[in-house]
Amino acid sequence: MRTGVADLPLHPGKAPRWLFERMVRLSGGIAEAIVYEWSQEEFLRRLSNPYWFQAFACVLGFDWHSSGTTTTACGALKVALGERELGLKVAGGKGKTSKKAPGEIMGAGEEFGFSEEKRKDLVYASRMAAKVDNNLVQDGYQLYQHCFFISEKGEWAVVQQGMNEERARRYHWLSDRVRSFVEEPQAAICDDVRVGEVLDLTAEKSGEARKTSVDLVRDNPNHLRKYFTGQGTLAEFCGEERKLEMPGHHEVLGRDISERGWKALINAYELQPGNYEELVALQGVGGKSLRALALISQLLYGTEISWEDPARFSYAHGGKDGYPYPVDRGNYDESVRFLREAIEGARLERKEKYEAFRRLGEFV
Repeated sequence: MRTGVADLPLHPGKAPRWLFERMVRLSGGIAEAIVYEWSQEEFLRRLSNPYWFQAFACVLGFDWHSSGTTTTACGALKVALGERELGLKVAGGKGKTSKKAPGEIMGAGEEFGFSEEKRKDLVYASRMAAKVDNNLVQDGYQLYQHCFFISEKGEWAVVQQGMNEERARRYHWLSDRVRSFVEEPQAAICDDVRVGEVLDLTAEKSGEARKTSVDLVRDNPNHLRKYFTGQGTLAEFCGEERKLEMPGHHEVLGRDISERGWKALINAYELQPGNYEELVALQGVGGKSLRALALISQLLYGTEISWEDPARFSYAHGGKDGYPYPVDRGNYDESVRFLREAIEGARLERKEKYEAFRRLGEFV
């Protein structure tokens, strides 16, 4: 289930080494405290909350509202959880590292003792979460970061981010209530920025378009070519008794399919997908093919499509960009030390500092 969306401005640059090393220590300490106090599942649940994740990134001291909060916080967590025995692993990352997610998921599953079928299910979940946000919700954001968080019990969460020319959009997923990857996977969407018309093929309103898309593919896709070639003129279509005036400027919704796309559809026809999720999961079936099928479905059968667009903790230590003030290294190190000693003391039944943390949170 997709649990939220956050919109962020694109910012260049990266975290300096002195800050990233501290982010690793603090993020690991926070993760360990949550697992100790509650559970691995609770930590995954919090990661899936866009507001909590934003606050978490700000506490770590990175740019308080930029796209870098996602990639850097996830990168720090991947290192931290890899160093600690918390029963949690992170696969994937930013750019080319995201492509390593399937292999890293299989490796983590082997370490946790998962069956081969379970490991393949996790790889499938990773792939489908990315495909849905990249291809089914066509909001103009291209994914460039994908992190898949796994617990030793088999639960998972996803934090992934896409970008357009001006902004970044972060998507959150959580496994505990997944019913379908292709119909209303969102539990909630938190976003102050709307991008106009967005093709949302996951919406309940688009259900008939999904069904018809499968029917179109199960029929021979070569039959669809006639809708893209050999079209007559508008005059021929309308007849002499009618007059159709078009504006000087118009928006073009690209629905052409490349030869590679046609091959993917023919391959899908040969495999005869049983439902829309199976169609989306097929290799080579991407956003253009799915959009084209949806538009053909609407053109031929009048099926409906949804076009509705499905974003104070920085004061903890400051921010890399100096907002609200530069990172206070001394205070940052004290936070890491206090948290580490509180966790170690709790293990030894000396819980004074840990209880102080809890009381302070209740007070705030």
